[in-house]
Amino acid sequence: MHIRRGRAARTLDLASLAGFLGLACALHGGAALAGDYTDSPQVDEFVAEMTRDYGFAGEQLLGLFREVQRKQPILDAISRPAEKAKPWKEYRPIFITEARVARGLDFWREHEAALARAEQEYGVPAQVIVAIIGVETFYGRNTGNYRVIDALSTLGFDYPPRAPFFRKELREFLLMTREEQVDPLTLTGSYAGAMGLPQFMPSSFRAYAVDFDSDGHIDIWKNPTDAIGSVASYFKRHGWSAGGPVASRAEINGPDAEQGLTEGLEPVKSVGELRSLGWKTRDRLDDGLPVTAFRLDGADGAEYWMGLPNFYTITRYNRSVMYAMAVHQLSDLLLQARGGRR
Repeated sequence: MHIRRGRAARTLDLASLAGFLGLACALHGGAALAGDYTDSPQVDEFVAEMTRDYGFAGEQLLGLFREVQRKQPILDAISRPAEKAKPWKEYRPIFITEARVARGLDFWREHEAALARAEQEYGVPAQVIVAIIGVETFYGRNTGNYRVIDALSTLGFDYPPRAPFFRKELREFLLMTREEQVDPLTLTGSYAGAMGLPQFMPSSFRAYAVDFDSDGHIDIWKNPTDAIGSVASYFKRHGWSAGGPVASRAEINGPDAEQGLTEGLEPVKSVGELRSLGWKTRDRLDDGLPVTAFRLDGADGAEYWMGLPNFYTITRYNRSVMYAMAVHQLSDLLLQARGGRR
């Protein structure tokens, strides 16, 4: 799926937009069919907002929503009681596998030039970019098969607990498709509306996705070069420090050591503060460096870690300590498998 980014796209006049959406609906038969969201007061309110605040053509949007489908499997998935959170010793083997490392090395070789350029321009190591795409979609194998507009509409209009968030993302999605002149009925993603190899939500796409191969299109679905540049752009904008460490394994000793553990993901402790509480690490770290201190239930017992500022940046992609550790450790394994070569 090619998406065009440029001044002409961003200044698309409303008459052209109406024609574009009208053509999209006609191609899919939407003008004559009643769909799951026809005559929905919620949709009418949403369309009125998009018309009033963002200059969309109301009748064309209503025609588009006649084509949108409410997906019960999405509601079933998001409403299912959350399974008991897996401990690290069970979570890690899901993502740290020989197959994921091997496919990651293939991906790195196939796109070495783009990864090297992303590292040079954004300061984000190639192995970290590869690890993100590997953890998110197994290098494009699992990107999701739901139409994004179906997913976001289903959750925005029929899932009250998080409806405001998903309606915001639906708004961002429609703005994105208008800016990029793409048929909103054609883009696919996860059941939650995450898109492409890096699983960007529409708001992230609009803020951070880049046309990294300069072909006039942004394609994070089928173009790994754009996906690579977009991940690097996201990390840079969220504070990645080029050349900085990510995490450091620690040993603890003393009655006050457990007090060093932080609540939440933000790096609110300092290395020096942890040292005074009995934390030790083999890495040479400045006492003033801010860290997130956490404990994981590993295969061989408790593991204590200092998550450094770059670790926090990874959690901005997915707000989970275990996710960030999986990305970090997969990236290390990828680099080691290449013999330490960037």
